[in-house]
Amino acid sequence: MAAWWQSAVIYQVYPRSFQDSDGDGVGDLRGIAARLDHLVALGVDAVWVSPFYPSPMADFGYDVADHCGVDPVFGTLDDFDRLVAAAHDHGLRVILDYVPNHTADTHPWFVESRTARGSPRRDWYIWRDPAPDGGPPNNWLGEFGGSAWTLDQATGQYFYHAYLPQQPDLDWRNPAVQAAMLEVLRVWLDRGVDGFRVDAIHHLFEDEALRDNPPNPDWRPGMSPARRLIRAHTADQPEVQAAVAAMRRVTDGYPGDRLLIGEAWLPISRLMAYYGEAGAGFHLPFNVHLITTPWQAGAIADLIRRYEAALPEGAWPNWVLGNHDRSRIATRLGPDQARVAAMLLLTLRGTPTLYQGEELGLTDVPIPPDLVRDPWERRVPGLGLGRDPARTPMPWEDGLHAGFTTGTPWLPLGADHPALNAAAQRHDPRSMFSLHRDLLMLRRREPALSLGPIAAVAAEGDVLRYERHDPRDGRRLLVALNLGAGEQALGAQGTPLLSTHGDLGSPARLRPGEGLVIELGQP
Repeated sequence: MAAWWQSAVIYQVYPRSFQDSDGDGVGDLRGIAARLDHLVALGVDAVWVSPFYPSPMADFGYDVADHCGVDPVFGTLDDFDRLVAAAHDHGLRVILDYVPNHTADTHPWFVESRTARGSPRRDWYIWRDPAPDGGPPNNWLGEFGGSAWTLDQATGQYFYHAYLPQQPDLDWRNPAVQAAMLEVLRVWLDRGVDGFRVDAIHHLFEDEALRDNPPNPDWRPGMSPARRLIRAHTADQPEVQAAVAAMRRVTDGYPGDRLLIGEAWLPISRLMAYYGEAGAGFHLPFNVHLITTPWQAGAIADLIRRYEAALPEGAWPNWVLGNHDRSRIATRLGPDQARVAAMLLLTLRGTPTLYQGEELGLTDVPIPPDLVRDPWERRVPGLGLGRDPARTPMPWEDGLHAGFTTGTPWLPLGADHPALNAAAQRHDPRSMFSLHRDLLMLRRREPALSLGPIAAVAAEGDVLRYERHDPRDGRRLLVALNLGAGEQALGAQGTPLLSTHGDLGSPARLRPGEGLVIELGQP
């Protein structure tokens, strides 16, 4: 019998930008609870909530000062408990972001760690002596620019941070660290959560010998400075798999098919290891390759075939097309192809994850320099790496601040919110929201789309096509996607079930930027 998450669609909520309940301009847990009806109407099955833990917000919640609490800007633990209860009452599962790689520099563990070289928690973090010249211990670079080492003047040693200096890395080679962080999982599982998305898992260990990373021959000006080096000794180290297996043992100890998802931006060949030996790893190592694959039928067909062929026996696939760290789909592809992308995401084999606002066709919002909040953009300006444009508040209605807040939004809303808001789209049968809702209804209605195999993946010019088969009776559905700007002959024999154009379309042809799901006759 399939686990609940195999046929599920996961919806990512970025709490700061979902719904503000108290007028301070920042979304919160009560706001999420107040908008659960939107998720039910859309038809998703689970809500993944990005970090809401106590934090100085150097990286807006991914610098955690207490892994077991709620930051006052988001509410209280009681608010969290009420959110979980309300979600479950609505038939929605709740997945939390778990940040095991690092803490905030204000976390009590790090505060104690940096008091002295002999501190009891000194070895909870990665401290090293300077190089002979007094500089950093090696050439490792932080993901957000600059050295990955910061000198602590008081103790004369450097500490390592894969991200910001305000995000010191924990040392998972220390059994006490591992025990403390596994206990964090139990705390939230005891509160009723249904799973975790594990942040930046590939950074959990670094080379113990501190060997320099080699230069990247493919780096070019305009790319992230962190990519000057290949992360040979700072990512995807062998010890990671044992830590993932330990996390899996914790979640497996609870009833109800608790889900474990891993974020690891790795090539497909390396990503497969994160399923673990004999299923002892992640249920779903996030497959984010659609985000970076060229939007061409041939490239995507090749990706689908390579990914499916690489999956270990019994492993379940998953697909991600957007998130809070990447430019929005409608900005990357344009509004017409964003509709085609929605059909692709929701008809491929496996569990899809949908980022908030994509169901409305939201685009990136330009952020004036004086309103930039993202630390990556502030540290490496001018390269287009800033994540603020994809994190702006949800437009719920045509009114003051689009119904998101009664105060001043923490980031500006898009100027197109009068047309793209949820209320305007809810009853428009040709809206982006309606397309997503119809796709999710079709997915729920057709076992071929939710649990069936995929076959006949092919590219014909600008047309990407594949079949999905009902595992019970062999019912065959054809998905045909026109990734080009011209009309394409299709010549299929069958009954159209859904078109991205809002009508039924024709099996004989695909209009520009059209996707079709067609019921095929028996072979």
